[in-house]
Amino acid sequence: MNEKFFSLPQEKQQAIINAGYRVFSQNSYKNSPMSEIADAAGISKSLLFHYFRNKKELYLFLWNKCAETTIEYLRQYHCYEQKDLFESMYLGMKAKMEIMNLYPHVGAFVLKAFYERDPQVCGDIQASYHKYFNFKADRTLVNLDPEQFIPGLDIPMMYREMYLASEGYLWEMVQGGNVDMERMERDFMRMIDFWKKLYLRKEGEACISSKPRT
Repeated sequence: MNEKFFSLPQEKQQAIINAGYRVFSQNSYKNSPMSEIADAAGISKSLLFHYFRNKKELYLFLWNKCAETTIEYLRQYHCYEQKDLFESMYLGMKAKMEIMNLYPHVGAFVLKAFYERDPQVCGDIQASYHKYFNFKADRTLVNLDPEQFIPGLDIPMMYREMYLASEGYLWEMVQGGNVDMERMERDFMRMIDFWKKLYLRKEGEACISSKPRT
């Protein structure tokens, strides 16, 4: 990528990023023309190629931009410092809603990119996704107290199940064509309440130690 992209004013960078997210989220990788992205960003096609050598470079930049922005906002919201998993998830939801206000089409882009099967980008996207998921899971789970959950619970499996359910819900919202932030927050809080009842140790329930008896 040409470093001159980063010398652009912030609003121009954001216009190009948002144009890319919008066009790529509405079409397959193959059927997303650079000319349409340039038009949406209010620049010429030649200038877009001045900033990004080709479509693949732009596509992967947008994917990595999303991952980096998500990690940045999760840190700002102190998600990785929480000992309560569900508080971390709630703060994560607030962080992602702020990102979607900044980049309205980013959620649709991520979901579209995850299922993209074009050989030019598929391998890079999947490798990046698994690296990011593992990083996020490790940072989220490291501070958790396992005693807050029901005995014998596979905590990493629980986290993965909740993560995938959350992504599936976002996919359903995006497919509806209009992401309602207030509804999303209400629905997500209901999901969190459901998971709390399912996985948290009941108040007053005896704690079963994993240490051997002497």
